Amino acid sequence: MSRVDVIVPCYRYGRFLRHCVESVLNQSVGDVRVLILDDASPDDTPEVAARLLREDPRVSYVRHPVNRGHIATYNEGLEWASADYLLLLSADDFLLPGALARTVALMDAHPEVGFTFGTCIELGPDATLADTPISPEDNGWTVMTGPEFLRLSGARCLVPTPTAVVRTSLQKKLGGYRPELPHAGDMEMWFRFAAHSGVGRIHARQAVYRRHRHNMSNGFLNLLPDLNQRRAVIERFIADQGHRFPDPPGLRRLLERSLAEDALEYARRAFVRNNVPVCEECATFALDLDPQICRTPAWARLARTRLVSPKVWTALRSVRDRVRRVTDTLRAASPRPVQW
Repeated sequence: MSRVDVIVPCYRYGRFLRHCVESVLNQSVGDVRVLILDDASPDDTPEVAARLLREDPRVSYVRHPVNRGHIATYNEGLEWASADYLLLLSADDFLLPGALARTVALMDAHPEVGFTFGTCIELGPDATLADTPISPEDNGWTVMTGPEFLRLSGARCLVPTPTAVVRTSLQKKLGGYRPELPHAGDMEMWFRFAAHSGVGRIHARQAVYRRHRHNMSNGFLNLLPDLNQRRAVIERFIADQGHRFPDPPGLRRLLERSLAEDALEYARRAFVRNNVPVCEECATFALDLDPQICRTPAWARLARTRLVSPKVWTALRSVRDRVRRVTDTLRAASPRPVQW
């Protein structure tokens, strides 16, 4: 049986740490190790980790005397790993049963695959799986080439981080996460892998990801930094790995068009929410990145949206939200059918 190392970076997530680590130790893969990297957490992380250490010899623990940040912590874990496969699993996330067994089966069967990923369930910071019942799902896997993965993902991070298991030997060859890409380092890493290997996609729920209010996708003030970080990923990726593809300019155009389309969708949503300055910033970004974007359906959609004033959109959203609340109330009050 192949070995799996799981790196658990932890900062202020002591209350989630036990659940995360136990979700790894309870996997059906026998040879697994866990390294908890405590980045100077000011909570009870040391106490929780100490109990886990006493309970299971497969658990190791390192505490930083000062906070080093997530990129340095990730790279420290990558240096430690020595198993066949490795996973970076944030302490507030956790694995679902069978996740590692499915991954190992795929990667053992396909040595050309450099990393695998699956689907995940998103929960709020205090929610549990009991709040989101799930049905069994396991529909096998798909193996794709690196270029197929890039065409599928475009300029988006298609990979849910807690589901991504990599081949350790290739990770050591490719190196660690880039400090200059603190908010898009995972996207750049998967692109880097795709330039050197195949990619496996597991058609099953592999993990649970906790979405917090401070995620960058939740606030319009962070839209432009997100776009700029992804643009930097494309530029770095083409510069470093473009030679590994038959048509680097074509690949750049594909990725830049994808990012420009995202920027226009950001612009449209900002306008609907009466945030005209952000709308203008995102539209300008799209044009600067891809001047031909103004001839696409995405640009036409934004133009149609801007024909209606933001005040009208606000009124329409208010009506829509009231209708949804009434509908939800009626559904909740409806009598359930009698089961015979």
